[in-house]
Amino acid sequence: MTKKKKNIADQNKLGTTATIRNLVKKLDKHLKSKPPNEKSRKILSVLKDTHKEEIVEAMLLKYYNSEELKPYQAELIKMQAHLERVGKKMIILFDGRDASGKGGTIRRVTRYMNEKRYRVEALGKPSEMQKTELHMKRYIERFPHAGEIVLFDRSWYNRAMVEPVMGFCSNEQYRRFLKKVTAYEENFILDAGKTILLKLYFSVTKEEQSRRFDRRRNDPLRQWKLSEVDLQAQELWGEFTKKKKTLLQKTHTHKSAWWIIRSDDKHRARRETMKLILNSVKYRGRSRSLNFTMDGEIVLSGTKELKIMKKQKKQFGAPLL
Repeated sequence: MTKKKKNIADQNKLGTTATIRNLVKKLDKHLKSKPPNEKSRKILSVLKDTHKEEIVEAMLLKYYNSEELKPYQAELIKMQAHLERVGKKMIILFDGRDASGKGGTIRRVTRYMNEKRYRVEALGKPSEMQKTELHMKRYIERFPHAGEIVLFDRSWYNRAMVEPVMGFCSNEQYRRFLKKVTAYEENFILDAGKTILLKLYFSVTKEEQSRRFDRRRNDPLRQWKLSEVDLQAQELWGEFTKKKKTLLQKTHTHKSAWWIIRSDDKHRARRETMKLILNSVKYRGRSRSLNFTMDGEIVLSGTKELKIMKKQKKQFGAPLL
């Protein structure tokens, strides 16, 4: 190829990229100010028909996924207003495997909520003084007020999963926690009948977790997510699985149930988590046209998950989840 032809080819490539960029900007600007209409659909059509690059396909998928969540996010606002009106509290625990999408789901759930009426709590390592106190005390201090929602990005159940596997607590502390935690929940949370408690365990396959860890290592925007636990999670997969099984056996009860969220597909996990939260509260103005039926492949009860793990142990010698 001559230098002149190469320059022309480069200019055409740049022109195509610039066209895509301008169309995406127009679409983003339009969607921020208005709901999808004929104009936005026309822009999407131009993108889809004239540019087949992977970036366009990814952008289109992200757009459609975002649009699918919006009706549920609108319902979450209604639910939040109801809780404030009746003075009820809600606590949602986001626990589970590392890189299982807990943080991303929390961001989607709270994206349009009234910021004055919810909090996200992600507690770090306990101080030396806190180590001498009741394990749940520092979490109880961050419980919601009347009409408020608190979402815990990992919770007091660290004592049942990460801490024993990584050696951050003694065996005696681990056993004592499992023995008493449901009684704590009933006494501190559920007894008065004014608090809704949702315990969510996010579950990914070992292969998907590995892929997400690789992305964190190679993406400078995600490297901050890598932790000491992440670096050992794949090697300790079996140990975490054993602790998960014990967790469900000991702390999944009728009053304080666990829900398992299959999160290999992040979008479906986020959508079904929203449905689960919305189905836990009866509120005014609930949409009659929106589908609130949960996908049984994504959301499972703790009881069903235990049955699956038991079946896998018989087939493969150990649970895979």
